[in-house]
Amino acid sequence: MTTLLAGPGQPAKHARPTGKMRGLWEASPLTYVALIVAVALSLFPIYWMIVVATRTNDVVSAVPPPLVPGGEGGENVGRLFDNPDAYFAQGLLNSAIASTVVTISTVFFASLAGFAFAKLRFKGKNGLLLTIIATMMIPVQMGIIPLYMIMVELGWQNQLQAVIVPFLVTGFGVFMMRQYASQAIPDELIEAARVDGCTTFGIYWRVVMPALRPAAGVLGLLTFMQTWNEFMWPLAVLAPDNPTVQLSINNLANAYFDDYTLMFAGTTVAVLPLLVVFIVFGRQIIGGIMEGAVKA
Repeated sequence: MTTLLAGPGQPAKHARPTGKMRGLWEASPLTYVALIVAVALSLFPIYWMIVVATRTNDVVSAVPPPLVPGGEGGENVGRLFDNPDAYFAQGLLNSAIASTVVTISTVFFASLAGFAFAKLRFKGKNGLLLTIIATMMIPVQMGIIPLYMIMVELGWQNQLQAVIVPFLVTGFGVFMMRQYASQAIPDELIEAARVDGCTTFGIYWRVVMPALRPAAGVLGLLTFMQTWNEFMWPLAVLAPDNPTVQLSINNLANAYFDDYTLMFAGTTVAVLPLLVVFIVFGRQIIGGIMEGAVKA
């Protein structure tokens, strides 16, 4: 957009893009075709999962395969929860508890630490921040054995706190909130709150946290999805009779024969909470992206 100079005391005028500049901003029909193809390719695996989950087991090898959902969805979900080897209801409950607690804790502690690193002055701040960033460079798989040994010493084997406590805060969350807080919160706003007699935690709760809401929504969604989909660590620390939802689906895959309709039904049910969370936090995510784009 071209800015036209105005006389003294007159606001600057913006000219509409014309000619070649307008062509850069307008989407061509080929762009829409490419977007439709990309969306269709992205959604087809989910649609096929629903199709198989609502049919009998023989559709997997059928030629040509059915492309519309069947009428066996309710029966397959009933068999899913009645399966004695999957413990699917227990898996859903464990995943819901772990994901919710980890998400709330990560958003709270990461935003609190991010505010401290971005706006407070204290000795060793840069060194501590570098240490937190360094933890992001270590693969998670390298920490499984020492972390498992700690769980054994604490007696937390096959207990849900073993899945929750090690992930109550993450280095990525702290770094993300620190970067957002340093740009979204003016120093003058914090100084004004101090002049009004607000404590440091009061500044965080009444001033900083509302400003960090878009970033907190993004971090909360990412954390919930990561915790809900976590497989390797729960497999190492939990027993088959006290699983998370991902371990329950894995128990279905380890049966005497491959019941694909049961596995796809379990996957469909496991995806539903993620869709609900995305719908709830979707507005916050879009708002955070748009706000960042405007500031940029």
